[in-house]
Amino acid sequence: MKTDATVTQVERRLFDYRPYWAECFGVAPFLPTSREEMDQLGWDSCDVIIVTGDAYVDHVSFGMAVIGRVLEAQGFRVGIIAQPDWRSTEDFMRLGAPNLYFGVAAGNMDSMINRYTADKKIRSDDAYTPGNVGGKRPDRAVIVYSQRCREAYRDVPIVIGSIEASLRRIAHFDYWSEKVRRSVLVDSKADLLMYGNAERAIVALTHRLAGGEPIGSIRDLRGTAFVTATLPDNVRIIDESMLPDERVRDQFRAVRMEQSDVPSAVRLPSYEQVRVDRALYAHASRLLHRETNPGNARALVQAHGHRHVWLNPPPVPLTTEEMDWVFERPFRRVPHPSYGDAKIPAYEMIRFSVNIMRGCFGGCTFCSITEHEGRIIQSRSEESILREIQEIREKTPGFTGVISDLGGPTANMWRLQCKDPKIEASCRRLSCVHPSICSNLNTDQKPLVQLYRHARAEEGVKRVLIASGLRYDLAVREPDYVRELVTEHVGGYLKIAPEHTEAGPLDKMMKPGIGTYDTFKAMFDEFSAEAGKEQYLIPYFIAGHPGTTDEDMLNLALWLKANGFRADQVQNFYPSPMATATTMYYTEKNPLKRLGRESEHVPIPRGARQRRLHKAFLRYHDADNWPMLRRALTQMGRTDVMGQGQDKLVPGFGYEESSGRQGRYQTFKTQHTGLPVMPGGRDVSHHGQGHSERRGRTGKGARSSSRNKPNSRRRH
Repeated sequence: MKTDATVTQVERRLFDYRPYWAECFGVAPFLPTSREEMDQLGWDSCDVIIVTGDAYVDHVSFGMAVIGRVLEAQGFRVGIIAQPDWRSTEDFMRLGAPNLYFGVAAGNMDSMINRYTADKKIRSDDAYTPGNVGGKRPDRAVIVYSQRCREAYRDVPIVIGSIEASLRRIAHFDYWSEKVRRSVLVDSKADLLMYGNAERAIVALTHRLAGGEPIGSIRDLRGTAFVTATLPDNVRIIDESMLPDERVRDQFRAVRMEQSDVPSAVRLPSYEQVRVDRALYAHASRLLHRETNPGNARALVQAHGHRHVWLNPPPVPLTTEEMDWVFERPFRRVPHPSYGDAKIPAYEMIRFSVNIMRGCFGGCTFCSITEHEGRIIQSRSEESILREIQEIREKTPGFTGVISDLGGPTANMWRLQCKDPKIEASCRRLSCVHPSICSNLNTDQKPLVQLYRHARAEEGVKRVLIASGLRYDLAVREPDYVRELVTEHVGGYLKIAPEHTEAGPLDKMMKPGIGTYDTFKAMFDEFSAEAGKEQYLIPYFIAGHPGTTDEDMLNLALWLKANGFRADQVQNFYPSPMATATTMYYTEKNPLKRLGRESEHVPIPRGARQRRLHKAFLRYHDADNWPMLRRALTQMGRTDVMGQGQDKLVPGFGYEESSGRQGRYQTFKTQHTGLPVMPGGRDVSHHGQGHSERRGRTGKGARSSSRNKPNSRRRH
């Protein structure tokens, strides 16, 4: 079998392939979703059929549209089966059998996070469905859709992707069943899994399948995973299936390895091991996260019974030219006409926004952006971004001159990168900014300031707002950037994410200390006053994050009261697959450090009662929470913060007055990062997606922010 022995950093550019013969059919107005639409295009069949849990929106923020249009540009005929009825094979057969393969995706969100709240309650809505109607996709959609495709056409290859498959590529803790599940490859019985933003792999795979290669022989594509019964002879397998301290104690296994040019792969603890041994689960998680740099990552292999899940190294990031090419496919920028006038909330939130980059080097442990999009920032050119603004002006219905966001996973990482490509290629840091900003990181925001100015100068553009989450530890290094942002691009509120005030949880989150927030707030207030504007920061805080104690939450609540904040909505930590914080939650160990049986114990707010208590601390002002808080404070020996007065958190026993708002307070909605608020204040769980927007109101006369959007850019 071919393995990482043939995987190379030198990758063919997306636009250098010779188009497939079906290029003669030209560009489809919309990718077909029915036989009738295929007939109108003159197609007798589809080469590739994409099955997705989202409604079909022909927009660059929706994964099925991006992959479909990219393959169309290669000359392939691509059909879409959007939100099929999974209870039978009928919908899966509506376009006939694809000539090459089914591409199966849960959609822009993980189907479990889409359907369930952090407290495991079923949601009634779905931002990616017309009319915001819930229940249009199954639980574990990738597995279910793959099964139906196989039942419909047994011999057609199945390729799985999207964030749901990407973050389940090895054995993983499943919060909803409270157990470790197998790789989604094994459960779905798919032929190939693609993780991350998969344009490079999907283009190469499709051309090779069209050229006659069987899918079972295509084993050398970066960013892919597959199941194999045998391991290759030409790859050195480095056995890391034991904990480091136990490996040293086993003298018979302590063998000195000589340097070799033979490619290597790392053996992770098996599914059977991590299913029953939490220390080994944490060890496997640590190994996986250390192998995420495309410049030095090795293949990974994890046994599942008598077979092996093989993960090739991560995909090589797209160049700026390739990013421009992908983002400038002929998207219609609207939902498929079959939905009529029904509103799709996810589309409504992003239709006037522009995504300028991919990736995030922040490394927040509760977020899975790095595991999906990568740590290396992939930036579009300024020219391409401005062309998209012009396209919004010309093609998007309802445009009034306001660009609702110019951002991405993080607002201010565009064009930031390591100063030295050699250092970047060899680095194994999980974050470029924690515990401190790396001296090799270029943090110059002058190009971003220039982009903002040129965007504002575009004809027909009245205002450009920044709604993506801001990395304020980077921003404070560039006062001129903060001044530009605050003066021109804040719509009354700016969202930032300190997440907590205490060192314990912040260390486990890999977030900066609260002092950095204070520095940024001082700059924000100064420049707002300088501009003559009344503007406010909306901070986000996470309740129940691993590493958080009751005392930590008390101190956070006291900080909130001292600073005049009252949370309108609160979201508990949501353990999403593959996130480092989820590993902490499940194992009570810290995979950020060397692991052993006796290594650091991480306190976990576990169980419904303690999770409710931590949420109650964030809503200290709610009288409904006072009885619970009083009991907890009494048990903690902190009755000193009970009573009347500004330095008291809650009234003492016997005081049951309604929690009316007295004085001037800033109210805000705070959630686990990645869970954007929906219109009307409902929260939508957005799996593993680093920075999302919350709306709040603060003070009399404050302006309302109308920019609420899910980060539907986390795709493929």
